Amino acid sequence: MIELEIPGRMRLELHHLVCDVNGTLALDGLLVEGVARRLSLLRDRLALHLLTADTHGRQAEIDFQLNLQAVRIAPGGESARKADYVRGLGPASVVAIGQGSNDAGMLKEAAVGICILSPEGSAVQTLLSADLVVPDILTALDLLQQPLRLVASLRI
Repeated sequence: MIELEIPGRMRLELHHLVCDVNGTLALDGLLVEGVARRLSLLRDRLALHLLTADTHGRQAEIDFQLNLQAVRIAPGGESARKADYVRGLGPASVVAIGQGSNDAGMLKEAAVGICILSPEGSAVQTLLSADLVVPDILTALDLLQQPLRLVASLRI
């Protein structure tokens, strides 16, 4: 768990990290270098959840690399399904990371929604649904390793 006291906002107890895969953790179906190590460092504090439509057909390899089983999301209505997934976990305990328009719903639902700027692009709707926008996935994961950075950015 990651506990945060955000002045002017709220106290958070984050138990779950929900991430989009393609465009967020991976580019063209290949895991971004440094992601596996950073996720392994977070496992003792957050339950890791990967949501994917497996656009590039390489999710089984990514699952193996991360020793996780991603949840496959069928094409069509993906944003709503991802938002439902976050609601099922209890949104107040979730930090979500994504960049595509199908990630907007989960970022909006989560206690903390982080949009990354991806080489694949970042959807305006997702930017507007996020609490924070960061330059890349490694920066986003580093925020969770150093949670006072989140406090500094989110306080009112």
